[in-house]
Amino acid sequence: MPQSQYRARQVGAKTQEVIEYDHDESRPGKPLHILIPGGLVALAALGVIILVGYLTWFEGQLDQSTGIVLLAILFPFYVGGVFLFSYGYELYNVPRAVRLTAIIVFLTVAAVVIVAVLFFVLAGGGKLPGGSSKKKSSGGGSKVKADLAPSSSSSSRGSSGIPNLGNVVVLGNMGRTREVTREVVKEKTVEVPVAPRAIDCPYCRRSYVPADHNYACPACGAATPPELIEESQKPKEK
Repeated sequence: MPQSQYRARQVGAKTQEVIEYDHDESRPGKPLHILIPGGLVALAALGVIILVGYLTWFEGQLDQSTGIVLLAILFPFYVGGVFLFSYGYELYNVPRAVRLTAIIVFLTVAAVVIVAVLFFVLAGGGKLPGGSSKKKSSGGGSKVKADLAPSSSSSSRGSSGIPNLGNVVVLGNMGRTREVTREVVKEKTVEVPVAPRAIDCPYCRRSYVPADHNYACPACGAATPPELIEESQKPKEK
């Protein structure tokens, strides 16, 4: 077999050489008949591998064990397709085809890992660890002054029941910040039940509380009239 005159990275000249070799009837073999099917098999296998990885680790539609098994099955097809492509591309030179196959597979795996890491970072909001933390200044120029006494303009408590706990004033080298801390007190109204009033029985004039005697006079046993029941439930006038 004749040796190729160009290196694999010289894509234009190398491809033209392969085409001329394939069209030359005086030379043995047809490299395009190996290169094209091998390239299609490699691309198809790589596409399915990317799809399986996406459905397994990004969408979660496939179990991790199932995804790993599918990748293990698809990976030899990808490597075999790349080798067929390299074998035709290198004009049947096995050592150079193996080296080119190893380079292509390594670059593919590296590219997939880089894309996966970037996808995870961007999907997480692009936040880097410690990016939002604030640096503490160790110099002695900053001062913190706490004024817990209420100011003259806010010392009184309004009708809304919100007391003023004081003002905190922070003086720094770069500027002045005033922070006011307040506590909100919510008022809750509790209804106190009204004690029933005693009424006089209209029949025997016995004084009793209807609710305490099952709404019947304890002396004569007469039922308490409805209007007297309502009167016993009204609050006492002061």
